Amino acid sequence: MKSILQSRKATTTSEGKPPSELEQALDIPFIEDLKQTKLSLLLDENHKFIKDMFQECSDVVVREFEIDPHIPALLLFVDGLTNTQLLNDTMKSLMLIGGGETSIERIANVILPVSQTQISDNYGDLLTSVLGGDAALLVEGNAKAILLGIRGTEKRSVGEPETETVVRGPKEGFVESIRTNTSMIRRKLKTPRLKMKSMCVGKESNTNLVVCYLDDLAMPSLIEEVVKRLEQIKIDAILESGMIEELIQDDAYSPFPQIQYTERPDVVAAALLQGRVAIITDGTPFVLIVPFVFIQIMQTSEDYYERFQISTLLRLLRYVFMFLSLTTPALYVAITTYHQALLPTALMLSVAASREAIPFPSVVEAFIMEITFEALREAGIRLPKAVGSAVSILGALVVGQAAVQAGIVSAPMVIVVSITGIASFTIPRFNGAIAIRMLRFPILIAASIFGFYGIFFSLMILIGHMANLRSFGVPYLSPVGPLSATDLKDVLVRAPWWQIQKRPEFMAVQDNTSQSSDLPMQIKKAGGLDGSNIDHVHKASKEEQSNDTS
Repeated sequence: MKSILQSRKATTTSEGKPPSELEQALDIPFIEDLKQTKLSLLLDENHKFIKDMFQECSDVVVREFEIDPHIPALLLFVDGLTNTQLLNDTMKSLMLIGGGETSIERIANVILPVSQTQISDNYGDLLTSVLGGDAALLVEGNAKAILLGIRGTEKRSVGEPETETVVRGPKEGFVESIRTNTSMIRRKLKTPRLKMKSMCVGKESNTNLVVCYLDDLAMPSLIEEVVKRLEQIKIDAILESGMIEELIQDDAYSPFPQIQYTERPDVVAAALLQGRVAIITDGTPFVLIVPFVFIQIMQTSEDYYERFQISTLLRLLRYVFMFLSLTTPALYVAITTYHQALLPTALMLSVAASREAIPFPSVVEAFIMEITFEALREAGIRLPKAVGSAVSILGALVVGQAAVQAGIVSAPMVIVVSITGIASFTIPRFNGAIAIRMLRFPILIAASIFGFYGIFFSLMILIGHMANLRSFGVPYLSPVGPLSATDLKDVLVRAPWWQIQKRPEFMAVQDNTSQSSDLPMQIKKAGGLDGSNIDHVHKASKEEQSNDTS
């Protein structure tokens, strides 16, 4: 330990004196560097190092005791992160059947009744484990420590996801515990091919991450790229997965989300089965999924649980309302300002009469109402649930009615803004809906200046920008641009399950087949699809009934 500490550059303190070896060690900025600091054979030196490291840390417990007479030991754990009941039982077993044992390996493998134990010879692994909720046991004469996996932190119980509610489908959602989240994914995919690579990010937070993938589907190049981007993160702390999303996405200045986040285990499992990679972050219920394309903004997990006719109808409805959410205010402004002839005469006279006393042009009306509506929506989100929805509804009604009566805005504009707001609620992904809401305003400005030409060119620029986007190497408009005809079965429509036999072609995977192509034919031969043997089954049932009666 001394040789490693002495290898660090000597700096001077504020008093002009060179720092001690311990001060140099405490100046190490990253836990990774502490891995070069080895434990000492002398328990007193280890004790002094740990006490100085955790000065003024009231929640860190350093307990000295003797396993047997003249065999001193040291126990280190964080109160509140460790299961103290299990820790006490473990120490009782050590004291009762220790038998004077001093070897760390023998204690870990023979005496301690803990299912998860590791042996560490450096302070980096020791501190990372202890600050994560484990307990560390050090024994005199050993330059190693036993890390006891007895974490017992308080955590929220598994409940229904609040951001991705469904009528039909699983009602469980991720929680803030990373191990609970990995277990929920493991229950969905019971295969040894499911790999979970552990990582640690953040100089001060040392946040645990898990990179999750199926090694027989996900391409090694994609996995390497994900790990590379995560390793390049140099930041003080990662407090939520949104910070990781912003740091590893391809185009940080694009309004469109390039990484999917979800709090549903079934969505993660379905993504892994398509060859994607999931990033699980400790302390948040939101899991990141890469790569991510635009069509996934309009898809929900419920699309694959309902019958394909219902899913197709709802999906087409979402696309229509997404277009209305993006362009309805701009279309109204363009028509009332430049293209009045497009409206029927009666409707045009009605609109003109309603705007007769309005002192502002239609674009100013639109901005007033859109900003007011966005403010009401934000207020409804931030207020407590008991009053949030009531304030949003009453605020919209009162403000809209008062604005019309005061002659600030016209009644048609209130209708247009209401339709736009309702349409934005039909977009399943919250981050996608925010992008559409943001882009509504520049399109509105273009329509107020150039009319329909402004809307047309704005949409062309928008599509061109999306065509240039990539998400971990996958074109953002896939499978429409570049076109993949076989993948169109799951874009605007959702084809029946027996027709979706291949994984998406725009995703490079090791195995492109998701189900056997012979399965539908076997079902047809058995009469399960065309009903050819229904009469035969019905007849056999009637014969059995008559035999029972006789």
